Order: sequence, then structure tokens, then C-alpha cells
Amino acid sequence: MVRTIVSLPENDKRWLDDEAVRVGVSMTEVVRRAVSRLRAHTARASAFDDLLKTTAGIGTGEDGVALQKRLRKEWDGRPA
Repeated sequence: MVRTIVSLPENDKRWLDDEAVRVGVSMTEVVRRAVSRLRAHTARASAFDDLLKTTAGIGTGEDGVALQKRLRKEWDGRPA
């Protein structure tokens, strides 16, 4: 592991210490877990953004409600 020095406001440091006691781990473990969760969240958000970019513009351009009505009308003629 790499050792890192971080400066925090006093209230954040107090919260970290309290959280560590509450969870039963060291303050540094609380920070490690927080960084891991932030990285995972960022990766998911990035993947979602990529998906949105990939699928942008694939619609017909018509009003969504009108499209639904048109498609459902096509279904009316199908046998059940």
C-alpha cells in the first residue's frame, strides 16, 4: 500500500473517527472503503454515460405517445 497524507476539516476528521468506532475498523479503513465506493460509483456513471452516447438518436424522432399508439394499432390485427 501507498501511504498518503490528507488534510481534512476538523468536523470531517471527527466524523471519520466516530464512524471507525461505530463500524469497528480503523479510520484509514473507512477512507479506503469510501475511495473504493467512489471509484465503483464513478465507473458505473461513466458506463451509463457511454451507453447514453451510444444510443442517442436511435429513435424515430416522432412523439413518443404517437409512436406507442401507432405500434399498438399494428398489434390490434394480430391473432391472440
